[in-house]
Amino acid sequence: MTDVEGTELFSYKGNDVEYFLSSSSPAGLYQLELLSTEKDTHFKIYATTTPESDQPYPELPYDPRVDVTSLGRTTVTLVWKPSPTASLLKQPIEYCVVINKEHNFKSLCAVETKLNGDDTFMMAPKPGLDFNPFDFAHFGFPIHNLGKDRNFLAKPSPKVGRHVYWRPKVDIQKICIGNKNIFTVSDLRPDTQYYFDVFVVNTNSNLSTAYVGTFAKTKEEAKQKTVELKDGRVTDVFVKRKKTKFLRFAPVSSHQKASFFIHSCLDAVQVQVRRDGKLILSQNVEGIRQFQLRGKPKAKYLIRLKGNKKGASMLKILATTKPSKQAFPSLPEDMRIKSFDKLRTCSSVTVAWLGTQERSKFCIYRKEVDGNYSEDQNRRERNRCLGPDTREKSEKVLCKYFHSQNLRKAVTTETIKDLQPGKSYLLDVYIVGHGGYSVKYQSKVVKTRKVC
Repeated sequence: MTDVEGTELFSYKGNDVEYFLSSSSPAGLYQLELLSTEKDTHFKIYATTTPESDQPYPELPYDPRVDVTSLGRTTVTLVWKPSPTASLLKQPIEYCVVINKEHNFKSLCAVETKLNGDDTFMMAPKPGLDFNPFDFAHFGFPIHNLGKDRNFLAKPSPKVGRHVYWRPKVDIQKICIGNKNIFTVSDLRPDTQYYFDVFVVNTNSNLSTAYVGTFAKTKEEAKQKTVELKDGRVTDVFVKRKKTKFLRFAPVSSHQKASFFIHSCLDAVQVQVRRDGKLILSQNVEGIRQFQLRGKPKAKYLIRLKGNKKGASMLKILATTKPSKQAFPSLPEDMRIKSFDKLRTCSSVTVAWLGTQERSKFCIYRKEVDGNYSEDQNRRERNRCLGPDTREKSEKVLCKYFHSQNLRKAVTTETIKDLQPGKSYLLDVYIVGHGGYSVKYQSKVVKTRKVC
């Protein structure tokens, strides 16, 4: 900075906020020369002849540090001492908090430059708005070259003939919060370092002063607890929508085989099993499935369950090294209930279902439903893990035992009586295992005849 006589009054090199104050300055022309030493830059200048009364820049407190008072996985709470500009000078102020992952900023001007894109080659000037021909002529550019020069930054779009201007994505956030001196930053990433700056802004002059910024690393995601499976015991598992849950099965004794019985109560779930870190099974499971895997001495199994996109998943899982002694009943290949149209009457229906070679207990239940009933209308009834204990006593028809060594003959029929003419009924059959665990067949809706 020089005066009219060419005497240098002040010199500074850097990228911080700096000022020059003279106690006595004669009237005249003062020249301010700015030279960018590294690359294109932006700057703000405030000049006044009454600095004592103006006080354009807000003052900082005696302790200008920004402190972190609370740290979470996705949140950080910041606090700082208030500026005297509001309390003593009674000037209007507001605080702006800046969050980024790279570094602290020395000025709000630098932040705004970054937010707007600090690269000269960010955007081509807009004719009629950012310049006119007289601007270029004043600096020595010939007017006849403007048509060629003004578009040297523009990139033509492949779809249309208009110009598309590239703007870099900036990972920085600026939030102005009024005159509060405490703020909680939210929606951060776990286990990530962030830099925090606070600026106090004089809303009259729009000039700002920077507090001493800070940085902090958010906490790690809480490690998911692995559920331990006990040999021969059924475990209930709940998996949130599109989330993952891990189960661990570590048999205490040597074993030749390990069996996993998985009952998906609602929608399908993805199941992966690793034995000593090696992937040995990966399947989608809907309904009930049994997997028998070759065992190894002291082998440990890690089961990964991935939830469905539609909604939460509920499962019942049994892991055992003794498949002959397990709570799940043996199941037939076909879990449907068949009805016989020719055997329908106004007060009864006849149905049949398959059994197994193992003697099992079967219970059948009925419930009157609307004529337009669809099983999808009732999520509770779609839960295949719900047993007979959840049904009303009045809905029970009967329970019976049966089996057949010849699977072709392992079929049982039942006529359900005392029904109303022209009514629809939802029928459910449960097969109950020796350990008391039950599995429901596919529900069946039947309708009695109106006229007989």
